[in-house]
Amino acid sequence: MPAIIEITVYRFDELPEAGKDNARAWYREGAFDHDWYDAVYEDFQRIAEILGIHLRTRTSRLMGGGTSESPCIWFTGFWSQGDGAAWEGRYAFRKGTSSAIRSYAPRDQELHRIADALLAIQRRNFYQLQADVRHRGSYYHAFTMDITVTRESPVGQDMTDDAESTVTDLLRDLARWLYRQLEQEYDYLSSDAAVDEAVLANGYTFTESGRRA
Repeated sequence: MPAIIEITVYRFDELPEAGKDNARAWYREGAFDHDWYDAVYEDFQRIAEILGIHLRTRTSRLMGGGTSESPCIWFTGFWSQGDGAAWEGRYAFRKGTSSAIRSYAPRDQELHRIADALLAIQRRNFYQLQADVRHRGSYYHAFTMDITVTRESPVGQDMTDDAESTVTDLLRDLARWLYRQLEQEYDYLSSDAAVDEAVLANGYTFTESGRRA
């Protein structure tokens, strides 16, 4: 005959410290939001737009039918030497980027530097520089982005000697910036304080040892 077994369950804040550690480990391994990076991606899309970058999109099939579009942004992290972030898109000059980026991200000195440097190299090339950015390979970091820089001059004028390397370096710097934002967001969301808050908010219960009940 089936037996009825009674167990006592606890809210997270009722657990002993050892139980809390186990409950946190359970949350990080199995209940952590798999789309935790969405806010960072949305922020990056807005920053890319401000800087004159049109991100490519890819189409994904939904399980229930239909499709969805998502930006061509990828990353791996945050524990291996080859980890990083990459993106695909097209870059061209856009007016007002330096002031717009300062309005959007007033404290981010790295974004200010990138915007100012892009403006400076565009000015030396009469604002005619463009770049096509494509990802290659199976890894994701700044150097897996193939960047082709051209100058769209109506009279066929060549770009300055430093144009290609400058634009390439700055667009890769933007990928590095993105990776740092992702790493910071992950570190925050997986911190004890953030995990404790999420576990309590969801009302999860556990055995005394911290096993999910």
